[in-house]
Amino acid sequence: MRAADPIRWPDGKQSAAAFTFDVDAESAVLWNAPEDAGRMSVMSHQAYGPLVGVPRLLALLDHHQIRSTFFVPGYTAHRYPGVVRDIARAGHEIAHHGYLHEQPSAIDLAGQIANLDRGLEALAEVAGVRPVGYRAPMWDLSWETPALLSERGFLYDSSLMDADVPYELSIVPGSEKSIVEIPIQWALDDWEQYCFLPDISGSGLIETPAKARELWTSEFEGLHEEGGCWVLTNHPFLSGRPGRAKHLGELMAEVMATKGVWVASLEEIAMHTRSLDLTPRSIVRPEL
Repeated sequence: MRAADPIRWPDGKQSAAAFTFDVDAESAVLWNAPEDAGRMSVMSHQAYGPLVGVPRLLALLDHHQIRSTFFVPGYTAHRYPGVVRDIARAGHEIAHHGYLHEQPSAIDLAGQIANLDRGLEALAEVAGVRPVGYRAPMWDLSWETPALLSERGFLYDSSLMDADVPYELSIVPGSEKSIVEIPIQWALDDWEQYCFLPDISGSGLIETPAKARELWTSEFEGLHEEGGCWVLTNHPFLSGRPGRAKHLGELMAEVMATKGVWVASLEEIAMHTRSLDLTPRSIVRPEL
């Protein structure tokens, strides 16, 4: 295995940045726990995302003139078709995030295939899109996923964490066939900062927006100095709440004002990475 090569960014830019959103809604808690559908308060907590959070975040993105990537589970598209169409009409990228937010590493191959295809069908039916990007629910890619994505014509994945820059990911180690990988990291996810659902997620400690923004700003500054790619992941049911959205908007303004940063959707970042004709690389599954 080897580290990813440095990236040359467009127009002499020093680094890249992307604001991305996972529109999980109810799917985030229903997969593997369908009984939670009987908890009205929990369902209302998740419904806040598409009903209130998405419109507020779309307005923020429009104000700052940022094109974003929204990862949408197929179930969310079926349950909130108007909201998903609003995202598409606003000019943002819609990418694949499973059907019912199913964790790929916990499902057999047949199930992974079924969830991928069902999610594709839902996004085509609701929004008329064929996504080029994928993010694994739970950020838990399986070893089979890269090849499955390649077979379906996906350009990129954004689920792995072994680099500071995008790279070409071999669909199997040693293969010259690849998809673009745009790395993420847990420090750049709002779930760890804000999410608390009794008996489901979180410890009960809910951080302030100022604390979250301090963390995300620190990571941005470090990646900018390194010439890397800063990818922030927010969930509309969390970061779409007023105080958090206010701080997120201020962070957007700071990032946009930073000299030498290319702010783009993941689709645009993946297309640029593909244009560089990089040698594919991968990580190798440990044999115990």
